[in-house]
Amino acid sequence: MEELARESISLLARSASHSDPPRLGSYGAVFIMLKSALGAGLLNFPWAFEKAGGVTTAISVELVSLVFLISGLVILGYASSVSRQKTYQDVVREVCGRTVGQLCEVCFCFNLFMISVAFLVVVQDQLEKLCTSLYETVTGLSESEVPHHWYTDQRFALFIMCLLIILPLSIPKEIGIQKYTSVLGTLAATYLCVAVIIKYYLMDTHKAMVTPEDMQGVGSWASMFSVVPTICFGFQCHEACIAIYSSMENQKLCHWVIISVLSMLFCLLIYTLTGVYGYMTFGQTVASDILMSYPGDDVVMIISRLLFGISIVTIYPIILLLGSRSVILNLMLRAQRSRRGLVTHSFESRCRVLLTVAWITSTLLIAMFVPDMADVISVIGGISAFFIFIFPGLCLIFTMQTEDVSLRVRKLVVVSPLAAATLHVSNSLRFQLFIIFCASLRHYGNLYKSLSSTDGTEALQPQLVSLFALLHEQSSCVL
Repeated sequence: MEELARESISLLARSASHSDPPRLGSYGAVFIMLKSALGAGLLNFPWAFEKAGGVTTAISVELVSLVFLISGLVILGYASSVSRQKTYQDVVREVCGRTVGQLCEVCFCFNLFMISVAFLVVVQDQLEKLCTSLYETVTGLSESEVPHHWYTDQRFALFIMCLLIILPLSIPKEIGIQKYTSVLGTLAATYLCVAVIIKYYLMDTHKAMVTPEDMQGVGSWASMFSVVPTICFGFQCHEACIAIYSSMENQKLCHWVIISVLSMLFCLLIYTLTGVYGYMTFGQTVASDILMSYPGDDVVMIISRLLFGISIVTIYPIILLLGSRSVILNLMLRAQRSRRGLVTHSFESRCRVLLTVAWITSTLLIAMFVPDMADVISVIGGISAFFIFIFPGLCLIFTMQTEDVSLRVRKLVVVSPLAAATLHVSNSLRFQLFIIFCASLRHYGNLYKSLSSTDGTEALQPQLVSLFALLHEQSSCVL
């Protein structure tokens, strides 16, 4: 995310003096892009490969999606250079107008909220295996013989962790050691990729054999595109890319294209290897969290669980900082300033603590009762479509109407069908918007399906409809 990217930039970039802005090199930019993308989304890829209908189908969808992912990164870099803004929300607000900017802030906050839920679901899954393994070691019983006690329940362990660890780390105004330990997410993802490959070759017999039909066939279009939300969640680094681009020493668009392609190819390699070998190891029995498919007493996977757990515990406060404070708290402080004329330190502290407790409590309650990690990722994948497809496409459309773009820049930006469609003549703008929405249609379907399948969420349907109406109203202003 943006805060992770900014902190990484401040650590890696070299500047001539303290007054100069940080200047980031090419290797540092690729590393921070990887750091922003790699993480807990890797756990869901083997399951996504199984749902897609096999290895060939899943990789094909990945490669097609990669073109759109890189296109979005290039468009955002170009929009940042035109608008001279350094954050995702500021770029969208400056290029597309206030209405779309407000929609971007709403999506940004909700996306971070659901990512927080996904992180706690991952921690809960790992706590379940760790608690079972610890109980087996102490009592000598097998996993099937372990009795259920309230103090061995993973939900109770998650509550204790949130109360004693995550809450104290999240309340302070400034983040501390978390910004230095955020690299653990990349380390955990890389370690898991290597571990899954090694485990595949070390296992004498695989728990589920993969048939030739599973390797080649695709049951339906719906199953083929079921991998898209996982891809969007896993490859999502678009919010951070603008902060990275604005801090680079070489901000030429052709150089940014190379950075985007290299970082996405590295992510593709790690995600694909994990998805292929995880799927081939467990076949149709693979869990939505690949670590849950391995036994609790596996030392190699215990290390992976600890790495993911520690990385999530340290990154969660940063996600909370971005979601509750950079958006919600700022709105509260602006409202207080306009009403009273000033904001006292005590008021700011009370609001910060209240928002922190409310954020952790709500995400904890949802994580406790979410039956499957895949349900959360399907929602996140739907929201991620806004940041990967919708907002970059709108930025390009608005920019093309206000900027005199050279032929070379057009060639660099046209790296995907999405960008190509938006570079046609002005009388085809309606078709351009149609292309953008169709590119994300599957994400919206997954989002609506996931929300409507949960009790008590039918009330969210009007809000979703209003979001689409708001975006349509803004896009109609261009036509």
